[in-house]
Amino acid sequence: MKPADVFFSQGTKAESVFYLITGRAKLTVVSDRGKEMIVALLSSGDFLGEVAIAPAARRHTATAVAMTHCTAIKIGKSDMAVALSKESDFSKEFIAFLLSRSMRVQEDLVDHLFHSSERRLARVLLILAETDTLGSDPTLIPHITQEMLAGMIGTTRSRVSYFMNRFRKRGLIEYNRRIRVHSLLLKAVLEGDNAKIIRS
Repeated sequence: MKPADVFFSQGTKAESVFYLITGRAKLTVVSDRGKEMIVALLSSGDFLGEVAIAPAARRHTATAVAMTHCTAIKIGKSDMAVALSKESDFSKEFIAFLLSRSMRVQEDLVDHLFHSSERRLARVLLILAETDTLGSDPTLIPHITQEMLAGMIGTTRSRVSYFMNRFRKRGLIEYNRRIRVHSLLLKAVLEGDNAKIIRS
């Protein structure tokens, strides 16, 4: 799949699960008023459309869109049920994914309740960069607009622009049209050192 290709759309019948082999994808939800928000970022090894196996599920509650070139396996609902019941390794991997997704949702909630929007932005950039080790080279993240970032962290585009400029002045990121995330950003977030991020 190419960037911007759609795996499935919000409101369509949930009949298949996708397993992402390579690439990055996003889940978006559109409100009744037409406002779109990114609710999850997915990468290789993740599943998309797992709502299809829920007994009460009838339709997708979000839209899944490729952010980069993606390779994925499409698994029908009945085939998914068989695989989960007969393939223990596959079942363990799927359960691990669900647990990881649940933990991510909890972390997102804590982030919104207790952390500043600046630190929430730093965390989202790190998730996009898949940066989990200090000392790694700057990582080019998939294309994402400041409007999308603002929706993800619950603030305005102007605030995101302000924070991005601060991050750039501190040498935490580089960006022109695309963003590169430095491990220094990860270090600042892990240490909870908001002062270092905020001071210019």
